[in-house]
Amino acid sequence: MDQENKVANEEGDIECYYGKDMEDRIYSQPLLTKRYNTTSQIAIVGANACPVESLDYEIIENELFKQDWRSRRTIQIFQYVLLKWAFALIIGLGTGLVGIFNNIAVENISGFKLLMTTKLMLEHKYYKAFAALASCNLALAAAAAALCAYIAPAAAGSGIPEVKAYLNGVDAHSILAPSTLFVKIFGSILCVSAGFVVGKEGPMVHTGACIASLIGQGGSRKYHLTWRWLRYFKNDRDRRDLITCGAAAGVASAFRAPVGGVLFALEEAASWWRSALLWRTFFTTAVVAIVLRAFIQLCSTGTCGLFGEGGLTMYDVSAAKVAYSVPDILAVILLGVIGGIFGSLYNYLVDKVLRTYSIINEKGPAVKILLVVTISLLTSICSYGLPWFATCIPCPIDTTESCPNTDLSGNYKSFQCPPNHYNDLASLFLNTNDDAIRNLLSTSTTKEFHISSLFIFFIAIYCLGVITYGIAIPSGLFIPVILAGAGYGRLIGRLFDPITKLDVGLFALLGAASFLGGTMRMTVSLCVILLELTNDLLLLPLVMLVLLISKTVGDMFNHGVYDQIVKLKGLPYMEAHAEPYMKHLVARDVVSGPLITFSGVEKVGNILHALKTTGHNGFPVIDEPPFADAPELCGLVLRSHLLVLLKGKIFSRDRVLSGDEVVHRISKFDFAKAGSGKGVKLEDLDIKDEEMDMYVDLHPITNTSPYTVVETMSLAKAAVLFRQLGLRHMCVVPKSQGRPPIVGILTRHDFLPEHILGLYPHIRLRK
Repeated sequence: MDQENKVANEEGDIECYYGKDMEDRIYSQPLLTKRYNTTSQIAIVGANACPVESLDYEIIENELFKQDWRSRRTIQIFQYVLLKWAFALIIGLGTGLVGIFNNIAVENISGFKLLMTTKLMLEHKYYKAFAALASCNLALAAAAAALCAYIAPAAAGSGIPEVKAYLNGVDAHSILAPSTLFVKIFGSILCVSAGFVVGKEGPMVHTGACIASLIGQGGSRKYHLTWRWLRYFKNDRDRRDLITCGAAAGVASAFRAPVGGVLFALEEAASWWRSALLWRTFFTTAVVAIVLRAFIQLCSTGTCGLFGEGGLTMYDVSAAKVAYSVPDILAVILLGVIGGIFGSLYNYLVDKVLRTYSIINEKGPAVKILLVVTISLLTSICSYGLPWFATCIPCPIDTTESCPNTDLSGNYKSFQCPPNHYNDLASLFLNTNDDAIRNLLSTSTTKEFHISSLFIFFIAIYCLGVITYGIAIPSGLFIPVILAGAGYGRLIGRLFDPITKLDVGLFALLGAASFLGGTMRMTVSLCVILLELTNDLLLLPLVMLVLLISKTVGDMFNHGVYDQIVKLKGLPYMEAHAEPYMKHLVARDVVSGPLITFSGVEKVGNILHALKTTGHNGFPVIDEPPFADAPELCGLVLRSHLLVLLKGKIFSRDRVLSGDEVVHRISKFDFAKAGSGKGVKLEDLDIKDEEMDMYVDLHPITNTSPYTVVETMSLAKAAVLFRQLGLRHMCVVPKSQGRPPIVGILTRHDFLPEHILGLYPHIRLRK
C-alpha cells in the first residue's frame, strides 16, 4: 500500500485510513482526501481496502440458527449460562493475578534501581549514580521498545482506544492477539520500571480485554480444544460481553476499584449495555478485588521482596479532616477551571506529538527504538538533574517516618543534602510513580514541598507526559495525568493556605481529579475510582464538583483524549449521537453502489464472481418468481457464510429449493465465528468449471430478519438506530411499491463525516 494511502497511528505504525471500500463493499465514487495540518501526508479515503472491518454483533436469525435453538435441551441452555459466569470468574482471576505480577515486578525492579542510585549518592559518587540510573533506564526502555517494535506493534500505547473501538463494533487488526497480551504485560513492566512518565493502569484495561478475548475464542482446533460447550462462544456478541468484563477487570486490578471498573466499562468503554452484563461485570471485578486483597495480605509479611505493603495503587487520605467553607469552594472551582484548561491543552499537544512521532516511526523498528531511548535519556536527565535546583530542607521533628529516607521509598529523600535534611524534588522524581503520588497526597504535611519545587515538578511532568505518550512502548495516561494534577493541586493548596481549611493533600487529590476530568472527560467512573483509591467518602461532593467543572470547561475546546486517539488511528468509531448536519439528509442520500443482490437460489458462478470482484460483506437476497409472487426482500447473507456454503459444495443442477439438505449436511458451528484470520478464505475454494453453472440454495443461511429503514428516514435517526442496535448492515427499502424491494445498504462508513461531507461539502454550513 502506498504511503499516501495510509494514516499514522499513535504508536508510529502506519495503518490505512478507513475508506468506502474498507467497511463492507467497494464503491465507485471519486476518492476523497483529507489533509492534516501538521504534516504533508494526505489520507486517501476509498483508495484501498483496509483490513479493519465491523463485527457481527447482530444475531443472524437464519434457518440454521433457528434449528440450533430448537434442538437445544434445557441442560444445554443451563450449561451455556453457567459457562458465561465461569468465564467471568476466570477473567477476574487472570486479570487479578496479572495485576499482582505487574506490581511485584515493577516495585522490585524499580526498587533495586533506586536503591543502587541512593547508595552511590550517599557515597558522594554523583556521576556514577547518574550513570547507573540512566543505564538501567536505557536498558529497560530499549527492551520494552524492542518487544513492541518487533513482536506486537499493537501493544504500544494504552490500548483503551482500541478496546473502546472493538466494543463499538470495529475489528482492529491484532489488538487482542496473544502476542499483544504478552508484550502488553512485560512491556508495561519494563517501561514503568524504566522511569517513564507513564502508567501501567491504562495497559491493564487492554490486558484484561486480551485475556477475555483469549478465553472467549470458543476453543481451538490447533490445540484440540474443540469441546461442544466451548463452541457456544464462537460469535462476536458473546466475545463482546466477555471483553467488556475484561476491560472492567483491568480497571479494578489497576486501581483496586471494583465498582469504578464497572462504571468505567459502562461510561467509557462499552457502546451497548444491559442488566445481565452489569451483573457479570460486577461479579468479575469482585473476583479481582478478592484476589488483590489476598495477595496484599501475603506481601505485607515481606515475602514479595521490595514490594512491601504499598505496592498496589492506594492513596489513603482518610486521616485528613474534611471541612470546607465558601473560600474552599471557590478554590475548588478554580481547580476545576484550571484542570479543564490544562486538560484540553494536554489533549491538543498529545495530538500534535502523535502526528509528529508517526512520521518518525514509519522509518522502521530501529528508529522506533532510537526514539524510545532518546526520551528515556531525557527523562533520566530530568529525574536526576532537576532535584539539584532544589534547596535542602531540615527534617521535620514530629514525623513518624525516617528522615532522610535511604533504604526504602518514602517522603524524604536525602539526595545530595547533609544529615537531617532532605530534598523535596528528589522525593518526587527519584521514586516510583505510585510513591510520588502518595507523597503528593500525603496529609498533615503542609510545608513538606516548596512552592517552587511543586511548580518545577508540575511543568516537568506535564511536558514529559506529553512527549512520552506515543512512543513504541505500552503507556497509560492515568498516572501521568494524576501526577501532574496532584502537583498543581498541591501548589494551589499552598497558595490558598492562608484562607482555606482544606489539607494540601486533599487539594492534591482534587487537582488530580480536575486534570483527569479535563483530559478524559469522564465523570461518574472517575469519581468512584478516586473515592475507592483514597478511601474517603467525605470528599464526594468536592470531587463531583471539580469533575463536572473541568469536563465542562474542557469540552469547550476539544474532545476527550481517547476520542481524539480513536479518530487519529482512523478507526471508524460511531458516536452515540448524530451530527447536526444529518438532520438535513435522508437515508437514500448517502447510499452508494454498486448494489449486488442474489436470488434465493443462485448460480454458483454468479456468487463466486461477486465475491471476487467486490469487497462486500453483506448481500441482499431477493426471492423472485417462481419462489415468490413478486420480487421481495428475503433477507441478507454474509460473505463469510457464503464461503462456508460454497466450500461445502451442496449444489444442485436444477434451480430448486434444497434447504433441508443444507440443514442436515452442515452444522451451525461450521458457520460460527472463527478466530482472527482463521475463517474460510476465497482462495480456499476449489470450484470446478462444471460446478460454476450449478445452483445453490441461500435460504438456510440468509438472515430473514435484517433491520430495515424506509429511504425517507432522516439520516440522524438512522444513525442513532444503527449505533444503538449494534448493526453492521442496515437495509434501505423504498417507500413506494412497484420498485425493486431494496434501495441499498447502509454500513458504518456511510454515517461517518468523511463520507457524508465528501458527498455534500456544502452541508458544513448548515448546522
